[in-house]
Amino acid sequence: MLRLDYNNMMEAAVGSRGITEAELEALQGRFADAHTAMVSKRAAGKMDFRDLPRNQIAAAEEILDYVKETEARADMDVDAFVLLGIGGSALGPMAVQQAINNPYYNELSLEERGGHPKFYVADNVDPERLVYLFKTVDPKHCLFNVVSKSGSTSETMSQFMIIKELLERELGKEDTRKRIVCTTDQSNGNLIKIAREEGYKTFYIPAGVGGRFSQLCPVGLLPAAFCGIDILELLRGAAEMDDVCKRGNVRENPAYMYAALHYIAMGKGMNISVMMPYADSLKYISDWYAQLWAESLGKRYNTRGEEVFAGQTPVKALGVTDQHSQVQLYAEGPFDKLVVFLGVDEYREALTIPKSFGDVPSLGFLGGVTHNELINVERMATEYALQKAGRPSMTITLPKVDERGLGQLLYLFEAATAFAGELMGINAFDQPGVEEGKNAAYAYFGRPGYEEKKKELDARPAKSERYVI
Repeated sequence: MLRLDYNNMMEAAVGSRGITEAELEALQGRFADAHTAMVSKRAAGKMDFRDLPRNQIAAAEEILDYVKETEARADMDVDAFVLLGIGGSALGPMAVQQAINNPYYNELSLEERGGHPKFYVADNVDPERLVYLFKTVDPKHCLFNVVSKSGSTSETMSQFMIIKELLERELGKEDTRKRIVCTTDQSNGNLIKIAREEGYKTFYIPAGVGGRFSQLCPVGLLPAAFCGIDILELLRGAAEMDDVCKRGNVRENPAYMYAALHYIAMGKGMNISVMMPYADSLKYISDWYAQLWAESLGKRYNTRGEEVFAGQTPVKALGVTDQHSQVQLYAEGPFDKLVVFLGVDEYREALTIPKSFGDVPSLGFLGGVTHNELINVERMATEYALQKAGRPSMTITLPKVDERGLGQLLYLFEAATAFAGELMGINAFDQPGVEEGKNAAYAYFGRPGYEEKKKELDARPAKSERYVI
């Protein structure tokens, strides 16, 4: 089981800017209320993401059967699995792929990949992105996974429209049908209607699960399975963390404590949360977490309709790389940050530094040391440097980076986000700020039903050339 060490968040370690035992004790009533809300909302079906570790086992088994069947079909010859999605639909699968598989996975031979296809994500509508993808892979030898719960996500659906036309022109409708698999809502939205009309294979996103909480359903499980990742073990790890996260005592619940520490730190002016994994395999966990934390907690209004302008800005860093680019700011800049380190007990590979340059004191000391030791010592040294500077931090350590540990980590952050939302008194499951931008884009292109929004756009003050250089 992973560990949360928050010693360096406390006053005893970092001084006056740390958190006191009295501050934790003073919030016991709020913690209890938040826990009660978590339990009642889950029972009422308002936190469906929490049930995914157990209720998605049948879906996972169906996915594994589909993967096996697809890879065995001589008429498919799938060289690449291409995911069309954005936000959580893309960030989660990318994080899991980077965590579990070889970082150079796409450059390996088919045999070295275990017979599994290469993996690509098309999550941006920069026109160069898709064009260059088509120059890298042959669309006629790809399987395209279209992921959109609503089926109205402009970015994803525009990519799908382009690819559908291309495939039908090259292969015809029958062969195209085999090369598109949809992940969407079972009953509502454009994509499920299209999938049924066209006869596409379809997997379902549970109705009460939003995109940034969807990694443990077919959104994340399907691409992971096609890349040879053990999705049943991923769910098993998440279920283990769910058992721990049911505890009402904050001191026995790592998700609750993670959220509580951030909540208190925000009250002390720490409005930036830095996530700094000391493992390349966990690099994209920071990207996934950034959306989860920012989109869930950045809200103008609380649940009573009062303006609060709540939230904490997540920042991505990578150890040891960003010791040389960001830690100077964290150690001596404004007191507006807390740092979350991600550590690993046992790396999957070991590398020993040769005993070269023994006559050079500034290099010789490294001889015989492993990179495994070096990266962990550098993490501890960075923790110490921040502690000495009075800068709060905490460390989450995985025994090793595998499917089980990753399932625990993903679930921990999701549960922590929900608990933080309860403490802050905001709705952690909507995103009205994002919707405003989406609606403006719909109106600009004349989507039916957005005529009033178009009038708003047209009524904007004209830009002045005076302020353009």
